[in-house]
Amino acid sequence: MPTPTPARTASARSESIDSIQRELTAVARRARSVTAQIHPGLTLVTYTLLDHLHERGGCRGTDLAAHFLLDKSTVSRQIAALEKLGLVERTADPEDLRGQIIRPSAAGEQLLADVRERRHQAFLDRLVDWPDDDLERFASYLALYNART
Repeated sequence: MPTPTPARTASARSESIDSIQRELTAVARRARSVTAQIHPGLTLVTYTLLDHLHERGGCRGTDLAAHFLLDKSTVSRQIAALEKLGLVERTADPEDLRGQIIRPSAAGEQLLADVRERRHQAFLDRLVDWPDDDLERFASYLALYNART
């Protein structure tokens, strides 16, 4: 096997990066499509915010904006949409009585539990033929990729 030249190595690396970008775009497109099936009023953004609120046990809107690098007004509109759907609720922030903690409501928690169960089954079905070593490697690569923000 010939030794790759620097130009060929750079070209192959660029092709791999292009392929990764295409595949991750396809994953994102699929995620948007699936979100529309979860609940008619949810978008990928509102679902992501709801899921983050669950993971954190609730937080302030400003914390959401900072975490996702969004405008406070954007987060405010998304939270209002989740409130209108009955999926979140607000309580006074015990550390700052002017602020509010936003948490998933009981309906929001139930929706997330249902979605997690369906998503888990979908992944099981999609990856049923993958060897365990490949699954572990894929999981570690995704974790490594996502750790580099």
